[in-house]
Amino acid sequence: MKHSIAFTISLTIFSILKPAIIFAAPEEVFNMPWWGWPIALFFTTFLMGIFGVLAGIGGGVLFVPLASSFFPFHIDFVRGTGLFIALGSSLAAAPHLLEKNLASIKLALPTAMVASAFAIVGAFFGLWLSAINPAYIQGSLGVTIIGIVFLMIFAKNSEHPYVARGNYLTEILHISGIYNEETSGKQISWIVHNTAKGLLCFVLVGLLAGVFGLGAGWANVPILNLIMGAPVKVAVATSGLALSVTDSTAAWIYLNKGAVLPMITVPSIVGIMIGARIGSKLLPIVKPALIRKIVIAVLFLAGVRSLMKAFGI
Repeated sequence: MKHSIAFTISLTIFSILKPAIIFAAPEEVFNMPWWGWPIALFFTTFLMGIFGVLAGIGGGVLFVPLASSFFPFHIDFVRGTGLFIALGSSLAAAPHLLEKNLASIKLALPTAMVASAFAIVGAFFGLWLSAINPAYIQGSLGVTIIGIVFLMIFAKNSEHPYVARGNYLTEILHISGIYNEETSGKQISWIVHNTAKGLLCFVLVGLLAGVFGLGAGWANVPILNLIMGAPVKVAVATSGLALSVTDSTAAWIYLNKGAVLPMITVPSIVGIMIGARIGSKLLPIVKPALIRKIVIAVLFLAGVRSLMKAFGI
């Protein structure tokens, strides 16, 4: 099982770094009939679904920079689809994660409600900004994600953060829980702190999710884990659950503005949901240290691709 997980991760990273191998030199590949692109999207998003659940970031954060770079679609259609596939990924994975007691409704609801309210504002602003120059969106996205990567690299005690006690807001909302760490067979109890700071961060998360059209999982995990002190597995699983609330509000704005194309969205959602189901079954048996490395690797690669797109590379 360990070797198969490592192979899947390596294949996905290799595909991201060397897209020219997939979309090889012959120009006929880019002149394929219209039905070829939905098929290519399905297999691409299938891998994104597996990888996105394991990293707790959703498939949108991978889909938007990669699809806008290597598929001949307008950035607005890519961003609209990115929100829907992030939503599909979270809906497919959430039931299994709730069953395993990894995702916490008490932690997901207050954070998701704050983020979803501001995602509406961000969606309107993002569509207006892309009409001016899409490079502004790509560049700021790349800088933001790479900044989060460095924060996670240099942060300590992120797998099982030490939280001595919760705060007043934590006690009011009863944000705590217990989950079974299957890699060690132990029952892990947890509680969060810095709740007010975390909720303020989710204001920014909602705005950025709406602007960039890529869900909010890329920021949910660092905030839940590093700022609020949730164990990394709880942060990853709860992030997927929170995406189902946050993304639905922003996705409606893109749909209402006509920025959702069924030929792009339908195969992407199907691929993401099938991959997410597989990823949710792998999550409980993957060690927390490996999940943290996956988060860092995926965020860094997505940030680099966004910067490259902003500079026309």
